[in-house]
This record gives sequence, C-alpha cells and structure tokens, in this order.
Amino acid sequence: MELRPLGRSGLQVSPLAFGGNVFGWTVDEKLSFSLLDAWLDAGFNFVDTADVYSRWVPGHVGGESETIIGKWFAQSGKRHRVVLATKVGKPMGDGKSGLSAAYIREAVDASLRRLKTDHIDLYQSHDDDSGTPFEETLGAFADLVKAGKVRAIGASNHTAPRLAAALDVAERDGLPRYESLQPLYNLYDRSEFEDALESLCLERGIGVINFYALAAGFLTGKYRTEADARKSPRGESTTRKYLNPRGLRILAALDLVGRRQGVPIARVALAWQLARPAITAPIASATSLEQLRELAAAAELRLDAASIHELDEASEPGARYEGV
Repeated sequence: MELRPLGRSGLQVSPLAFGGNVFGWTVDEKLSFSLLDAWLDAGFNFVDTADVYSRWVPGHVGGESETIIGKWFAQSGKRHRVVLATKVGKPMGDGKSGLSAAYIREAVDASLRRLKTDHIDLYQSHDDDSGTPFEETLGAFADLVKAGKVRAIGASNHTAPRLAAALDVAERDGLPRYESLQPLYNLYDRSEFEDALESLCLERGIGVINFYALAAGFLTGKYRTEADARKSPRGESTTRKYLNPRGLRILAALDLVGRRQGVPIARVALAWQLARPAITAPIASATSLEQLRELAAAAELRLDAASIHELDEASEPGARYEGV
C-alpha cells in the first residue's frame, strides 16, 4: 500500500486511519484485537484514539480505548508496525483538561501507561485551549519530543485563525509545530473545513486526518428514514443533522456513482475525500470485520472526474440544498 507523508513530520501513514473511538464502547476487547490485526493485515498502519475515549459511556472514566490498544500491543508484539495517534485536552474529570504544560506532562504519562508503549507517534491537542498561551503548550510538547515520548504533534478542532497563530508561534520560537489537523469533514460537512482551513493546510504543508469521514454512518446509506435512525445508538443524532433534502440528495448521488462503479456507497464517500489534495487520511471506524474490509477496499477506489463533479455538485454547501 502506498503510504502518505503526514505534514512535514517524517511520519508515513496509510491513506485511512482506524478510528479507535469504538474500542471498549461498541466493540469489546476480543473483537478490537481482531480488528486491529485485520487492519495491519490489510496493509494499513495508522490508528487514532484519544485519552477521553470512551468517557461518555455510563460507567466509563476515559482511557478505555487506549487500554485496549495497549493490551493488544503487549499481546501481539505489533507496536512497531503502527503509527499511533492519540489526543489530550478534553475533560477527564476532577479538573483534568486543557493544554497547560503541567497537565500535558501528567496526561502523556497516563496515556503511555495505558498504551503500554514508550512513545506516541502523533500527540494531538484535542481541543483548542484559548486560556493557555501557545508558547506554554508548544513548549511542553517540545519537552516531550526531546524526551522521546512523542515524535510529532497535531491539532484537532482548531479554527483557521487559531491554527495559523499556533504555527506562527512555533516558527518564531523554534518550537515543534502542529504537523496535522483533525477537522470534521465529509461529503455533508464541508463548509467548516473548506472555507478557510483547507487552503491554510495546503499552504503550510499540514496533513489532514479528518474525523466523521462517513458522517456517523449516514454516508454508508444505513440511515435513510427516521425509522432507520432509531435502530442504532448513533442514529438519533444522525436523524436531526443529516436526514433532510440535502442529505438525501447526497445519498442519491452516491447511489448513482456506486451503481456505476459497482461498489457500496461508503467506498465512494471515502474515495471522494481521498481524491482531495488537502486530505491525507480520513478517519473511519469499523465494528465488524466485514465493515473493515469495506474500508480497506475504499482505499483502492479511484473516482473519475465526472463522478467527483457529480458528488461535488450534490453536496455543495448552500441554502438552496438545505430544504425546510
């Protein structure tokens, strides 16, 4: 499989990242191990998680996903085959959150213990922290890089002005810069990234590893009515955002291209993203080996210009497609 450079970090990653948010939540430990093994067997090397996964589940405290990955590393001996990405900054309880130097030092050691590894390949600021100066945050990351605990750093959920400001501080002070951005981006959710972030990432050589690449499953075609959405835990929220005239227009275009290509529409939705110059590796999750095989097949699909144009037109942000 052809690997892609992640910004200027020197990391080479597969064209898709496995989203570890499902580990310990909708996927138990045994199946998580099988999915991780199958991911590597299919030629991929990129796995993304976060310390906060899956604190939103009743009875969970955060760290469940990292813990499962760490157990898999210990059991499989495959740590050296993985580009491992995790995140810091979202609330972990007891006031543990943000991007202060003190908290970053505490959080990274906790993640390393759970992950049973001595280094994190890509350590990401999960949320912007306007209350902590970039100099402090990036300085803390610099110490982690120097100590060998972290190889490169990335940002998630940052606006274009704030990401640009962080890059400027890093350049001015000789500190590590954010080499990647993790934004919301898919065929439906285009505006936030395309309005300003896309051009910034291209200009500054920032890798993009977008989350919700399949719009919480909507772009697989599994949610076409409110009745469909009520069948799964993620469906109710999907109904409110995506089940509208524009969303259904996007599904119709995906259906058309999928029939022409002879492939499921999830492959088409991911292939559209992979064709965009700014995108390095969309993040997508799987909860079964069958779903994982579909993700793997998407990385091999190449869309022609006409298909890309059809999808662009159907998903173009704007009020005329939003309906009532």
